[in-house]
Amino acid sequence: MLLPQQLVDGYRAFLIGRLRHEQDRYRDLAKSGQSPEVMVIGCCDSRVSPEVIFDARPGELFVVRNVANIVPPYAPDKQAHGVSAALEFGIGSLKIKHIVVLGHAQCGGVKAYVEDSEPLSPGDFIGNWMKLMTPACEKVGPRGTLSLADYLTRLEQANIVNSLENLMTFPRLRKSIERGDVATHGAYFGVANGQLSVRDPATGKFMQVATDDYSRMFARPRF
Repeated sequence: MLLPQQLVDGYRAFLIGRLRHEQDRYRDLAKSGQSPEVMVIGCCDSRVSPEVIFDARPGELFVVRNVANIVPPYAPDKQAHGVSAALEFGIGSLKIKHIVVLGHAQCGGVKAYVEDSEPLSPGDFIGNWMKLMTPACEKVGPRGTLSLADYLTRLEQANIVNSLENLMTFPRLRKSIERGDVATHGAYFGVANGQLSVRDPATGKFMQVATDDYSRMFARPRF
């Protein structure tokens, strides 16, 4: 078998569903190229797909995903940097207007960092990658009397803020932000409840969006 059967079945559903209805859009995108205005830097967690959360059509989102939705600081050291390369392409070639750092609850990478558990051994890729979260952890401070769940939530959100701050270390991007050509946003998705919160730059707090629609969606039926 060339592909797992679930992928073949999913492709069949795509053929008779989405592709049938959006064939013209795909042809246009193939001819003219992509021109998304929004770039999403998200976690590679299989439960947190930006295209699903934002109900995006083909060509609408330029998406980069990695463990724990981390943006490393600017480091022109001749090494390979996937997120940095995507940022350079998004800003320089696609003329992206919005960058969204999308974090989420129950992030396995954040939890492993807190618990210092496998596979975060000193010499592997994940361990070195997660060290980029150290500034966020230092700002949150010790756990103290917080429950583990509350502490993880704070760190997950602080990690989003740390990534937003690291975006400002890229000279070209910083200039675009300061000119108002590019806006950055921090967002946090609740896997269990489906709530989406966005960081208010003025207060630093994450505020739920579409609250009225969410309340109606989960309102208890009246008898």
